[in-house]
Amino acid sequence: MQQPQNGGPPRVMKVKNKQPADRQITAEQILRESKDIQLEDGFTAPKQIITDPEELAEYRLKKRKEFEDNARRVGRFQMTVWFKYASWEESQKDFRRARSIWERALDIDYRNVTMWLKYAEMEMRHRFVNHARNVWDRAVTLLPRIDQLWYKYIHMEEMLGNMAGARQVFERWMRFEPDHAGWMAYVKFELRYAEVGRSRDIFERYCQVLPSVKSWVRYAKFEMKDGETSLARTVYERAVEELGEDAQTEEFFIKFAEFEEKVKELERARAIYKYALDHIPKGQAVALYARFVSFEKQHGDREGIEEVVVSKRRFQYEEEVQRAPLNYDNWFDYIKLEESAGDVERTREVSRHRQMGERGRGRGRGTISCTVKRVGAEEKLFKAYIELEGQLGNVDRCRKLYEKYLEWSPANCTAWIKFAEMEKGLGEVGRTRALYELAIAQPVLDIPEGLWKSYIDFEIGEGERGRVRLLYQRLLDRSKHVKVWLSFAQFEAAPMPEPAVDEEDEAEAEARAAAARLAAASGPESARSRSEAASRVYARGYTSLREVTPDSKEEAVMLLEAWKAHEAAGAAFRSAEDQATAVAAVAKHAPRRVKRKRPITTEDGMEVGMEEYIDWIFPEEAGAAPNLKLLQAAYRWKKQKTADTDAAAAAAASAPPVGVSAPAAGAATAAAAAADDVSDGADDIEIEDGMGGGGGASKGVAGDGSSSPEEAGEGRRVSGRRQQQGGDREEAEADGNDGGDQHRGSSERGRGRDSREGSPS
Repeated sequence: MQQPQNGGPPRVMKVKNKQPADRQITAEQILRESKDIQLEDGFTAPKQIITDPEELAEYRLKKRKEFEDNARRVGRFQMTVWFKYASWEESQKDFRRARSIWERALDIDYRNVTMWLKYAEMEMRHRFVNHARNVWDRAVTLLPRIDQLWYKYIHMEEMLGNMAGARQVFERWMRFEPDHAGWMAYVKFELRYAEVGRSRDIFERYCQVLPSVKSWVRYAKFEMKDGETSLARTVYERAVEELGEDAQTEEFFIKFAEFEEKVKELERARAIYKYALDHIPKGQAVALYARFVSFEKQHGDREGIEEVVVSKRRFQYEEEVQRAPLNYDNWFDYIKLEESAGDVERTREVSRHRQMGERGRGRGRGTISCTVKRVGAEEKLFKAYIELEGQLGNVDRCRKLYEKYLEWSPANCTAWIKFAEMEKGLGEVGRTRALYELAIAQPVLDIPEGLWKSYIDFEIGEGERGRVRLLYQRLLDRSKHVKVWLSFAQFEAAPMPEPAVDEEDEAEAEARAAAARLAAASGPESARSRSEAASRVYARGYTSLREVTPDSKEEAVMLLEAWKAHEAAGAAFRSAEDQATAVAAVAKHAPRRVKRKRPITTEDGMEVGMEEYIDWIFPEEAGAAPNLKLLQAAYRWKKQKTADTDAAAAAAASAPPVGVSAPAAGAATAAAAAADDVSDGADDIEIEDGMGGGGGASKGVAGDGSSSPEEAGEGRRVSGRRQQQGGDREEAEADGNDGGDQHRGSSERGRGRDSREGSPS
């Protein structure tokens, strides 16, 4: 609208273009753009320039009305409203109104520390000292535990040069027993004005009010800085006495030792470090160890450094064994550490403590798994403890430990052997022999063969052939194992070792050598005598194996092979004829190796097939299996007929004779088929040479095609023992096949002879 010039009613302007504008602008868009402009970084509110008092009064009235409205609305919840109100009044230089606003705000929340600080700072800014002092005094009275108020109050008094007033404020503050920072602020205040005596008195009160390592260390540093070395040491000593267990800290001892190090009292510092390491818990002395090592590297010798390292590792192991008492590796490492340090008593104490602790824990264990683990650990512990005492040379303690060890585990052959070997090393032959006798007399042993072998080796080393023979006899009374017989025979064949002599002159050595040569040439220690004794042992062993355990055929073959090798090696002390006779005497016991078949039976008792196995037939078993000779002859006949048939078939295929009739050819074919039948019947048994391993079929076939079992078996007798279950049935099948094969073989030979006679000339 447009205003008329004569003051009449406004004239409405006509809009000629009533079409919508290309760009539409809404009221919301206008408001949003105006707000964005206000939020821009470079936006500044327009300044209002006031030129007369009335306008100023109107402005103040408007602002005060706004602040009062805000204070009434949110003043109890937002103290910033009062801060802004008081700051605005301060900017208007109306301090009376500003103080009134601060007081109104304090009535709402006097615990607001920021409000007190801003109130006092306003008074201080405008140098209203008494008003500011009044504010600070009220603040520290109402909030005595707020250190910041005390600091500000004291700082104002000190800035004004009122030292007595500042000291008075400090004394008021100290009555509330502030923390370490408050006391140190008081001390530093006095030191700024060179009041050393007052500072010392304050430290005394400080250490009485707050008796801690920090306060005493600060007191000692104060004396050290003042040059009072003796007083500083006295402070440290008083701290140890007055704090008691509270002084047993890493920080205190490090500071004490560093003090002594600074004043060049190295022995005192070392003593402090060692005392601390002995009294501080291990987990709380990491920095102390590092500092002690550094100290020794700077001021100590090699022994001191090694002692520090050992001490550190000792504490580490103590922590580990306390944390995991069943970790025996830690215990053994701990024992080895003490052993390497050369502290015998400490080493023994650690070992004894570990053993007693394990026994105490072992009383309450009931499960099998725990028992097994404990047994293994006990054995390892005994071994380590005995080894330790042995290295230290304590023979009596080793014997006691072995006795405890064997009481705890009398079946442990290894412990018996080690005990005996220790006595043997000490030259106690009687003790060693008595220990072995006690050991083999135990009713239960874990590895008796090792114990017997050790005992026998001991007697052999002592040169006691008679005792060794008796030991072998006693061992054979308990066990007829082939390895015992072989070891016995090898012992008889070997010469006895000469006993060791520590010192002897040339004449004695020559006499001993001459006696040895004479004994080797003749007497019981000659090669012939030893060989004959070994042969007798082999013969006894073979007889025992065949009579006591006839099923142990593999063991008997093993013994025969060793016997044969022994007899074959006697060419050095007997003639070739005697040696051949001895070898032949062994060979007559040689068995034959037979391949047989037996059924494979499942767990349900069903036969699922056949399998081959090797059997040995000894000469003395020939009477128990008479059909084996017949089977042997049938097998040889099968081989011969197979060869003849193959040759005849090859000749017929290449060039058949002229004039051969069809019936004759048919007869030859029938003969070959019959030979195949014979071969098929004898396939389940093969008889081979024995003791040679893997010999082929027998070759004793006569020139006319027939065979003699007696001739074929000359020097290689076959004997058989009927096998159980499958073996018995196999022999029955072989016997049946043998009869049929002989009948078919004779018929076949008759047909072949007729065909040859009936052929045209």
